[in-house]
Amino acid sequence: MRVVITGATGTIGLALADALRNRGDDVVALSRDQQRGQRVLGDAVEVHAWPHPNDQPPPEAALTGADAVVHLLGEPVAQRWTEESKRRIRESRVNSTRSLVAGLGSLAEADRPRVLVSQSATGYYGPRGAETLDEHASPGSDFLAEVVVAWEREALLANSLMRVAMTRTGVVLSPSGGALAKMLPFFRLGIGGPVAGGHQYVAWVHLDDVVGALLCCVDDERAAGPVNLTAPNPVDNAEFSRALGRALGRPAVLPVPGFAIGLLYGEMAQIVTSGQRVVPQRLQELGYHFHQSQIEPALRAVLG
Repeated sequence: MRVVITGATGTIGLALADALRNRGDDVVALSRDQQRGQRVLGDAVEVHAWPHPNDQPPPEAALTGADAVVHLLGEPVAQRWTEESKRRIRESRVNSTRSLVAGLGSLAEADRPRVLVSQSATGYYGPRGAETLDEHASPGSDFLAEVVVAWEREALLANSLMRVAMTRTGVVLSPSGGALAKMLPFFRLGIGGPVAGGHQYVAWVHLDDVVGALLCCVDDERAAGPVNLTAPNPVDNAEFSRALGRALGRPAVLPVPGFAIGLLYGEMAQIVTSGQRVVPQRLQELGYHFHQSQIEPALRAVLG
């Protein structure tokens, strides 16, 4: 199988490229900086330049004859939100997906991939407290939810061309990036603990299951539409903090007030202080077997 990846030099992209190569697939990467992409990904990956994803389709040579495309490109959400950063977050997802779908649509039918797996986010649902959210739940109305709705709308325009799956991904547990990497220094010093009361749910997922679920969506013809990419056992922030403390052998009892998170991250703090109880109903219907379904073993696996 020939699989094209956008965002291939990110945490998820690198892990997915390795998994595809290990099972014998040909991997093609689209990168803003072709030389850097080749250095990071190695000679076993075919790298094509896509310098302006927000307003130009990818090169036809990269897409022609591919069996699948996995679209992971996007500006990090976990940063302080300003008007400029919010613009980048939106355009890097919505506009790049529009450009990608335009490129796919320009291919001859015989050269067109069979499936587009487009990364999405549990931010689709907005802050919902303890409500259990499967793929049938309605969207939220906050900034991130509006971005994800627009992002998915662009991906769905490819429905007339191929099968489209949108992976609404939660908080990815990985030692090399994401939310956990930002938390670890505090917890290792013994000064971590529940945030804003700790009652908000964390829609977590181990990196191995992110990759496994993406492969499932590439391979399984039944995978279409929204697919929640989260572990089957979401936990609240208090239990997440206790599990992380136990995995590190450190106390995790010092509460972190919500206003402190607000001072640090501004509007983005709502993601941390509100939370979502998302469940992967569609993946379970597809028979996907999770590598890590419980929070403490998952954290111990990440921390080695």
